[in-house]
Amino acid sequence: MLLPDKSLVVSLLRRYRAWEVVVLAEPHDLTSRRHLEDVAYTLCVLMGQRTTRDAITEAEFYLGWARSVVSAAVVRSRDGGNSAS
Repeated sequence: MLLPDKSLVVSLLRRYRAWEVVVLAEPHDLTSRRHLEDVAYTLCVLMGQRTTRDAITEAEFYLGWARSVVSAAVVRSRDGGNSAS
């Protein structure tokens, strides 16, 4: 399986978070919203996910940035249900 370059994933996550802040501050700015959507789409394609939320979760997991509290369902889904809980 091919894996994306970690520096590219970091860059995209930072760009996404930056545009997210801008869009939240100015929700009617269509240019900012478009930039956010472009970065979100790129993250989805790069991480092989259908939604932005899934792409960000996958990217953070890939980079080792996963939150310390991970639901048991996510852990089970990653290892095919073979986790020893």
